[in-house]
Amino acid sequence: MSTQSNMVKVAVVGGEGIGPEVTAQSRRVLDWFAAKRGVPMTLREAQYGLIPYLATGKVLPEDTAEAMDEADAILWGATGGPETTEVPAAARKAGSLLGLRSKYDLYANLRPIVASPALSASAPLKAEVLDGVDFVIIRELTSGIYFGEPRGIETLPDGQRRGFNTEQYTTNQIRRVARSAFELARTRRNKVCSVDKANVLETSVLWREEVIKLHKEEFSDVELTHLYVDNAAMQIVREPRQFDVMVTGNIFGDILSDCAAMASGSLGMLPSASLGPVDRFGRRKALYEPVHGSAPDIAGKGIANPLGSILSVAMLLRLTLNRPEDADLLEKAVQTALASGARTADIAEAGAKKLSTVQMGDAVLGALDRISAKEHA
Repeated sequence: MSTQSNMVKVAVVGGEGIGPEVTAQSRRVLDWFAAKRGVPMTLREAQYGLIPYLATGKVLPEDTAEAMDEADAILWGATGGPETTEVPAAARKAGSLLGLRSKYDLYANLRPIVASPALSASAPLKAEVLDGVDFVIIRELTSGIYFGEPRGIETLPDGQRRGFNTEQYTTNQIRRVARSAFELARTRRNKVCSVDKANVLETSVLWREEVIKLHKEEFSDVELTHLYVDNAAMQIVREPRQFDVMVTGNIFGDILSDCAAMASGSLGMLPSASLGPVDRFGRRKALYEPVHGSAPDIAGKGIANPLGSILSVAMLLRLTLNRPEDADLLEKAVQTALASGARTADIAEAGAKKLSTVQMGDAVLGALDRISAKEHA
């Protein structure tokens, strides 16, 4: 990577399944912004998963770890799938995505949910429900039940097996992700909905108490509401436009954000950003990835939707590169491509032409060229 101080370092890690296919289109978009808009970044591609494991015995080889350690931002593809049975569990755990989140302390996961009018015909929810939907789910990402100890599977004296996990949160873990939500809301419609299960879980009692305290101390200008997680799931499909910023714990955020995918038309449309703490130089480590998984059933077929990954680049432009105008341009290009009828199989209406992964990348790049040309005409 370049050592020029003004260059932002981006590690591009396609990973497994459809990850490399969709990330290849994001790489094309990044190259476009570097060439056509002068975005100051250097890119370094690195491998993760089965292929490097077969060559090195590690799913996360040393050169990939080095690339990610050096990077200001990581553009991630996907991990997992049946093909990974060739990788022993210990090797998989040693290089897991959960481990990377913990290593870089990527505690705040932002998942924008925006309904595209162009997809109203193919979306599973009614057009009138999706009209005006634009909210962000902030999921706490490095604590909660996915990281709590003790955990495991044991055999009881009577011969039964028991699996157990520990859900736990501390004051600081709650307050820092809640602060991210309040700060983001101030740049949007100034509304935060905190989601918990405080009627039955002590961790949620603490969550609600700490969110209320922080709100009173620092963010009383922001509207704060609370929902139990089961009601939140219902409201997301009943009236998603009511939300602006939703903040919740790790497991609840994992589930609710997939539920909310139906308010955007497809899981393949959803981008995300996972952000670490701000350092003394004002920088923060970030990992950008589409919300979808590795989709091994379609991997290698060239039909995966790259828009979740491409829209993750828009988040990278906005949050790491501090280029909001370029982020807006890319989001407009995606909507322009969709409005012109560009569809991959997962978002295609009955009878519509289905584009390949590369063709959808072509459609977005073509829209970028046309919009950019008009701006300079």
